[in-house]
Amino acid sequence: MNQSAMSDQQVLGYLGRALSLELSAVQLYTTQSRLVANWGLVQEAENFKSEAREEMEHADRIIGRMLAKGVAPNASQLRPVKLGPDLLSLLRINQAFETELVKLYHDAVIYCAAKRYPDDKTFFQALLEEEQQHVKELTAWIENLSG
Repeated sequence: MNQSAMSDQQVLGYLGRALSLELSAVQLYTTQSRLVANWGLVQEAENFKSEAREEMEHADRIIGRMLAKGVAPNASQLRPVKLGPDLLSLLRINQAFETELVKLYHDAVIYCAAKRYPDDKTFFQALLEEEQQHVKELTAWIENLSG
């Protein structure tokens, strides 16, 4: 990793925002898992719990990246959890949230490519592809429920 990439404030900003959003996603999915379990939707609760674990793994990777750059991880603010009256409304909330993550990672990839930070570009690209997959899965789930 070159020195300029290590200290680039824009890259550090992307990492900080990503950590805040990923930890917010953990909180969101964990809460939704408990909520739908209360509704008796056992499989859906497990799906949300699995999503929370995936988002925690993303947060862990981001923390590792920040430490490698010599920066203390600091998620500045967790988003308030949004809930809805039914499963479909929860999935739509999640789809909007995941789309926001996709945009953040897309912007980070574009920036790192322009600055010629290949390691950072690769790091953000992997997260981008995983979040794009989440959006596809949520879209399919929503379409399935919407009939």
